[in-house]
Formats: sequence, structure tokens, C-alpha cells
Amino acid sequence: MKTATRTPRLTLTMIDREDTKVAGFILRGLLASESLEQLQVVKGRTGELTFADIAGKVSIKLLDQENVDEAVKMSAVYIAIASFENSVRELISSHLLEEKGADWWNTCISSDIRKRAEQKMKEEQQTRWHQARGLNPIYFTELKDLTSIIQQNWTSFEALLHDMDWVRHLLRTIERSRNVIMHSGQLAIDDIERIGMNIRDWIRQVGG
Repeated sequence: MKTATRTPRLTLTMIDREDTKVAGFILRGLLASESLEQLQVVKGRTGELTFADIAGKVSIKLLDQENVDEAVKMSAVYIAIASFENSVRELISSHLLEEKGADWWNTCISSDIRKRAEQKMKEEQQTRWHQARGLNPIYFTELKDLTSIIQQNWTSFEALLHDMDWVRHLLRTIERSRNVIMHSGQLAIDDIERIGMNIRDWIRQVGG
């Protein structure tokens, strides 16, 4: 087997570069990789694990190679969307904490969103044998919830985000692609490039 070229780390900084497109990164990076064993190191609760370590534990070699190859290509999209989604949650949390104080979750979030998030959180906590996604209820919200939170607290976010219609459209567009990726689907190059454009626009606006 040939030695594969090591895939560069995917960061939002790379996505934000003027001379780099998400689609180009995938074609030059992930498609150039000939071995899953050369992918980046992932930090986890059990220490530092390589992609090859994780691949072995989840029995990737037993799966259809064509399906694996397609999933590897889409993994860069997953990384970008998941990182973006959590960055929006962190922006909301930090902004409302500063503006409204420590009780912002109860005072600034609608009861419907709170109930849904807290119910999901409770269900995960009851399944003690499985790692929960987090200790903060904001991590149990969906992108559409994040849009609603920003809109409900627009006076706190207007100076930063300026245009609620733009925020709504951007998050809805990324959510559409997110739903495809999170349900093991494939995105076209146009969709991938659209994600990159929206992430770059968001980072420029919030000053990330």
C-alpha cells in the first residue's frame, strides 16, 4: 500500500481564507488521501486517538468501501457544520451572559425551547451508560432554535448581527445541508461551496 499524504487539519481559519474554498479543500485534501490511517489526531476522553484507532474500534474495515469513501469525503463538511453550529451556541451563551446575567437561560429563552432542550438533556442523563453531549442545555437546541433565540433577543444582538433576515436565511440554509449530512446523505459541490460562503460571511460579521 502506498503511503498516503497526510490530510491537513480543517479549521474555520482555512475555510475563511480568500484563496481557499471548501470544495477545493475536499478535492485536494480528503480525495488525495489513500489511507484512513493517515487522518488527523482526535482528542477524546480516553486520550489522543488517531482516526485509524477510532476506525478500528467502530469496525470501518468491515463496511462497504464505497460507502466509507463517500462518508470520508463528507466528513469535512460535517466538521465545518458542527464547529459552526457550536460557535453560534457559544456566541449566544457568552453574549446573553454578558448582557442579561447568569440566569439568561431562564429569562431570555422561550418556554418551548427550554422545555425541548431540557427534556432532551434529561433523557440523555438517564441513559448513564452513554456519554451525554454536554452539561449546558444550549447544546441540546437545534439550529432553528438558535435562530429563534437570536430573534427573541434581537435588541442584544442587533449591533453585532445587524440584519435578522440575513441571520434567518443563513442559518436556515446551513440547517438544510446539516440535515442531509447528519442523516448520512451526500451533498453536491454547489451545496458544499454554499456552506463555505455562509460560514465565511458569518465569521466576518461576528469578527471571529
